[in-house]
Amino acid sequence: MAEKYQQQQQVYPLAPSTIVPRSDAQESGTYESMELRKKKRMKRLAYIAAFAVFQTIIILVFALVVMRVKSPKVRLEDINVITKGNDNIRLNAQVRIKNTNFGRYKFDSSIATLTSGGVSVGEFVIPDGRARLKSTKTYYVVVDVTSPSSSGRGGSNSGLLQLNAKAELTGKVEFLLVLKKKKSAEMDCTMSVNLSTNFVQDLTCQ
Repeated sequence: MAEKYQQQQQVYPLAPSTIVPRSDAQESGTYESMELRKKKRMKRLAYIAAFAVFQTIIILVFALVVMRVKSPKVRLEDINVITKGNDNIRLNAQVRIKNTNFGRYKFDSSIATLTSGGVSVGEFVIPDGRARLKSTKTYYVVVDVTSPSSSGRGGSNSGLLQLNAKAELTGKVEFLLVLKKKKSAEMDCTMSVNLSTNFVQDLTCQ
């Protein structure tokens, strides 16, 4: 009986663990594989989220800084006075158009008017042109100022001539040669011309 039992054991031996893995080892391997895939998926989602945030920041900066359109500034500067007799004078000056935008400013020609005491005493032309991004366009102008009425002076014996120069430029700010936004620029300058010394005092531009 014992010999028969030993023969049965020799014919049907137990399979080694290396050939037939145990069920707990299978579960452990499957769990580790799932955890690895989950970590890769989470890392991929984190990269996508970070890229989306970065793109949003770039778009906001572009919209708030680059695409923000400001009105260019027009100023009358460096004025020299030449006397022509009978209180008539000639002004040699610079018109500066300052463009603070990230796109160039293309504007049409305009006529600037000088008044004294509400009376027109002279005018000059500001030619059309372009002010490049973050730059200033400069024009040299000459204007003859006629003798105004006494009401245009600061006083009969003051020797000061009060002048006001106004102009309006109309144009467009161009971005990437595609996007265009209309924008006007206004010049409003006041000054006092000393007729005794041919010197400009208190030049102020808004």
